[in-house]
Amino acid sequence: MLPTPLPAGHLLTPAQVADVLSLDVDDVISLVLSGRLRGARVGMRAQWRIEQASVAEYLDDQVEEARRMALWQQSQTASFPELWGSGAVRHAD
Repeated sequence: MLPTPLPAGHLLTPAQVADVLSLDVDDVISLVLSGRLRGARVGMRAQWRIEQASVAEYLDDQVEEARRMALWQQSQTASFPELWGSGAVRHAD
């Protein structure tokens, strides 16, 4: 999550989000434009601001995606007898 707690509804600059996510600012803007982060252009100079909550949701989504990929990889290495509960077990613990 973010290094320091911020008030609910707080808006972050693309540079702040880039620091949190270890990305380039251009990548952060791409995430906003693709809808993966919620943000808007605000002010007279139309500078980007990104919702703190959407950054937390994005990180949660990334964790869930990694968990699902790990489960998928585990399922690919299991033998069919292990899955069906009969026959020889390839990698007994």
